[in-house]
Amino acid sequence: MSQMRLFSLKMNDGCFMPMLGLGTSAPPQVAKSEVEKAIKRAIDVGYRHIDSAYMYQNEEEIGRAIQMKIAAGTVKRSDLFYTTKLWSTFFRPELVQTCLESSLRKLQLSYVDLYLTHFPIAMKPGEDFFPKDTYGNIIFDTVDLCTTWEALEKCKDAGLAKSIGVSNFNRKQLEMILNEPGLKYKPVCNQVECHPYLNQSKLLEFCKSKDILLVAYATLGSDVRKKWVKKDNPVLLQDPVLNTIAEKHRRTPAQVTLRYQLQRGVAALAKSFNEKRLKENFQVFEFQLTPEDMQSLDGLNRNMRYFEEDSLSHHPNYPFHDEY
Repeated sequence: MSQMRLFSLKMNDGCFMPMLGLGTSAPPQVAKSEVEKAIKRAIDVGYRHIDSAYMYQNEEEIGRAIQMKIAAGTVKRSDLFYTTKLWSTFFRPELVQTCLESSLRKLQLSYVDLYLTHFPIAMKPGEDFFPKDTYGNIIFDTVDLCTTWEALEKCKDAGLAKSIGVSNFNRKQLEMILNEPGLKYKPVCNQVECHPYLNQSKLLEFCKSKDILLVAYATLGSDVRKKWVKKDNPVLLQDPVLNTIAEKHRRTPAQVTLRYQLQRGVAALAKSFNEKRLKENFQVFEFQLTPEDMQSLDGLNRNMRYFEEDSLSHHPNYPFHDEY
C-alpha cells in the first residue's frame, strides 16, 4: 500500500485525502520565495498534501516548486494532493470556473485534487479581494450559495477538480447544501479552524454523521502577524496541560496537537516553513496518545477562535455566530 493511502482518510466520493497537510497561508512579511523553498522541503520530508487558495497569492511559487519536484523525479503528480479555494468575489456561478482556471494556470497543473469555497459570504466581483465603498465598508454580492455549489459540481464534472468541498461553513450552511434539491455531489469536507481551544466537537459529530470530513486549520494556534488573527489570545503551544502531555511522550506540543486531531478522525493542516519543524510535525504517525491524554485535551476547549473578521461579522451568512 502506498504511503499516501496508508496515512489517508477516505472521502465520500471514493478519493483519499492524506491526513496531514501543509498549510501555506503566510502573513505579508514572509517573502513569497520562502513559500517555494518550504514546498520543496516539505515534499522532500514526505508531505503529499498541500493546502493553498487563490486568495493567498502564492500559487505561482507553489506551482514552480511542484514542477521542480516532479521534473526531478521526487514525486509524480498523482502522488500529490493539492487543495485550492474559490474566493468570495467569484461566487457568481459564471465566475467559479474562472477562479479555478486562474489557479491552475499559476500552478501549471491540469487539475486540483480538492476545490473548496473559501468563506460562505459573496462579495462584489472585481480585482479587489475586499471591495469597499467610499465609507470603507465591504461591498457584498447577493448570490445563492447553492448556485455557487452547482458551479463547483460542474468543475468536478469537467475534470478540473477531483473533489469538491467547503470551508468555514457552520452546520446550518452545510445543511442548506445537503438539502438542495437535485444535489449531485455532497461536500467531501468542511475545512474549519480547529485546535484544543476550539475543538469543534459538535460540528465534528455532525460532519461524521453526514460522511463529511473535518479538515482543521490553525491546528497549532496562529501567527499574530496575520490580519484576521486576534492579537490578545493565549498562545496554544504554551498551554501547561499540552506541555505536560508532550513531556510525557517526549514529543513537542505541536506534535501532540496534531496527533490529537488525527486520533479524532480529523485531517490536520500544519503551517511551518522551518525545516526542523516540518520534520517534527511529520513525525505524528510515530506515536499515540492515550484515552486519558485525549480526555485532557478535550477538556482544554473554550470555544476560542484565533480567526475573526469584524468587517464581515454583520453579514447574515457570517458563520461564526453559531456555536457550530
